Amino acid sequence: MNFIDKNNKIYIAGSNGMVGNAIYKLLIKKGYKENILTTSRKDVDLRDDKKVEDWFKNNKPKFVIIAAAKVGGILANKNFPVEFLLNNLKIQNNLIENSYKFGVKKLLFLGSSCIYPKLSKQPIKENYLLSEFLESSNEYYAIAKIAGLKLCEAYRKQYKFDAITLMPTNLYGPRDNYNLNEGHVMAALIRKIYQAKRDNIKQINCWGSGTPLREFLHVDDLAEACLFVLKNWYPNENNSPLDNEGKPLSWLNVGSEHEISIKNLANKISNILEYDGDIFWDKNFPDGTPRKKLDLTVINKLGWSAKIDLDKGIKNTIKSFESEKIL
Repeated sequence: MNFIDKNNKIYIAGSNGMVGNAIYKLLIKKGYKENILTTSRKDVDLRDDKKVEDWFKNNKPKFVIIAAAKVGGILANKNFPVEFLLNNLKIQNNLIENSYKFGVKKLLFLGSSCIYPKLSKQPIKENYLLSEFLESSNEYYAIAKIAGLKLCEAYRKQYKFDAITLMPTNLYGPRDNYNLNEGHVMAALIRKIYQAKRDNIKQINCWGSGTPLREFLHVDDLAEACLFVLKNWYPNENNSPLDNEGKPLSWLNVGSEHEISIKNLANKISNILEYDGDIFWDKNFPDGTPRKKLDLTVINKLGWSAKIDLDKGIKNTIKSFESEKIL
């Protein structure tokens, strides 16, 4: 991997989060420690356009990865729609605009598979974007991510700015958000079942019917995908993937072959943790999208595929959860 030389700096926006930290660790492993730029919320409020502009002016990165975002599960999205829409718009707009303004060579924006229609055909191809209505439980976050994708596409079309986007499926791994009211399903189930095992609780309650199917990607696999596309994917090259209108595709799905129902996922985590209590599925809570399996044909043809086995990934995540002393 030689896409960054010693004179080029790479900025990871959101390096303290699950995704950003995985990318940071991978870059360290690959020998790019001296190239990496990071910021914390204390350093720069990414929602503040003036502070972001000043930071870019002073630091001049040549590669930018946008892993910074306000994220959360169904309940958090329901309770804070303004924050999920407005904060994400501010963060990504400031980073994308200033990346172009200050001469970044290549920008990678990370979106989410929730951008696709609720009842999309399966598996979901990149071209299905905006073909139908969104899932209502996370539409404000999804709209923000769609706007970020389209802004990258617009900069590419109008100014030839090399901005690309990855749409990851459901992520899990170290440094996830294990808050039961704000976290995503994998992290929430790990915490709930771990706590029940520890405290000898004989029954736990889980949201929905447990029937929806979800695809899961370990965050370390996503980090590998990020570096892969930065090095190998240039949408304007002749052999690059095209959309359904024959134009260069500027966003790609990234996922795995690990699709499982929420109920079976809970059972799998219970088996790994040796929890033998009952699980009650509370259908008063929403299920969300019934199925969300990404079509990975395009990124697989470019040469990337996920490597981490689901059971191994869950065990790795539980180990990290224990080390982070969340409880």
